[in-house]
Amino acid sequence: MSEASPLAPHRPDIDPVLESKSSDYQLTTKLLEQVGRAPRGWWILIGIAATGTLWFAYAIYYLITVGIGALGNQIPVAWAFPITNFVWWIGIGHAGTFISAILYLLEQRWRTSINRFAEAMTIFAVMQAGLFPLLHLGRPWFAYWIIPYPATMGVWPQFKSALTWDAAAVFTYFTISVLFWYLGLVPDLAAARDTSNGFRRKAFAVFSLGWRGAARHWKHYKIAYLLLLLAGLATPLVISVHSVVSLDFAEARVPGWHSTIFPPYFVAGAIFSGFAMVLTLLVPCRAIFHLEEVITPRHLESMAKMLLVTGWVVTYTYIIEQFLAWYSGDTFEISEMFSSRPAGIYAFWFAVMIFGNVLVPQLYWFKRVRRSPWALFVTSIFINIGMWLERFIIIVTSLYREHIPSMWYQYRPTWVDFSLLFGSLCFFSLLFLILLRLVPIVPITETKEMRHEMASEHDEPTRAA
Repeated sequence: MSEASPLAPHRPDIDPVLESKSSDYQLTTKLLEQVGRAPRGWWILIGIAATGTLWFAYAIYYLITVGIGALGNQIPVAWAFPITNFVWWIGIGHAGTFISAILYLLEQRWRTSINRFAEAMTIFAVMQAGLFPLLHLGRPWFAYWIIPYPATMGVWPQFKSALTWDAAAVFTYFTISVLFWYLGLVPDLAAARDTSNGFRRKAFAVFSLGWRGAARHWKHYKIAYLLLLLAGLATPLVISVHSVVSLDFAEARVPGWHSTIFPPYFVAGAIFSGFAMVLTLLVPCRAIFHLEEVITPRHLESMAKMLLVTGWVVTYTYIIEQFLAWYSGDTFEISEMFSSRPAGIYAFWFAVMIFGNVLVPQLYWFKRVRRSPWALFVTSIFINIGMWLERFIIIVTSLYREHIPSMWYQYRPTWVDFSLLFGSLCFFSLLFLILLRLVPIVPITETKEMRHEMASEHDEPTRAA
């Protein structure tokens, strides 16, 4: 009678979160292969991303030299593409902390192989997001005015404004995300150091901070990891950052914005779009670097289920938005929700948003779709298009029809608007592609630790019998 695999699940109807039967050494070697190997597809992608990033830099240069008039923003549509991009990128960054922190506290094992994808995505997404408010200022060199510093000019930030707290929340979120990502990376950098030579060995030795895997190293590592999670840092930031961003809108007396449902609405949408972006990155990397043993159908199915749940939360908030507008009896709110958005100038884009955010996630009811990598890849792209359009619809359709007809204006984005959006996507992709060559994208230490835990759990019933 053959011996059961130590990685087999206790329930036969649930796929394992790890299918590798290799030894620890073989598993480490396989996960480090991705660091030193550059397939032809990687060079093609990085060439495209680098070209797009250069165009992004040119668009920023043009915007700063010509002025804010290079954008399509005009009164009353003072906020448009830049703030849409800002909110969208901040939302994408939420999945990383959610997967790494909240799912870690809930002891969800399937997060282990994908948390570094999500953490890196968070850092790069917040970097993109931070650029757009600065560019939208028109004079980005005065951005330091929002920082609470002892001003000799008598100019102080307006602490009653959500925009000031926005800057503080985003900067804090970025700092904690970098610390959280780097802390989890230290043991793996040491593993890369021990298997490298020459300059790479020296570089990994510096960044691994002298890690030797001693008991006191592990003690300090675990304490620091839990403090970042439990001491009121990483986990509350998932909720607080996008709640603060939503207050930029909810505090205004603009029809379509002034809603108490915005904080939970924005948080749910952020996690929804973030999980979709993780899938967009995860599926190609899984195929290119042959990571099927550590990123199993269980991971894909769990991600799809999370998208289904958060998609229904977003759908529910759409319904509540319509209900609150009708229940309020406010003429302008009713016009905004029942006329301007679904039947106005931007009705087509509203329909695309509903298709991407409401209809596409319903495909995840079917197991075949949840377990198909490329079906998940395509649907995740539609979801992110829908989530970008959601922010566009919230911002532009609430502004292009003022209370008096003389203030009506149809917003049209310029080539600079499109270049900044496209360029930020390329810059984000470039950073992620470079990261693939620098560090293990699947946590080696956590994966091996989970492997031993699963093996010991399987042995316990055998010993008891």
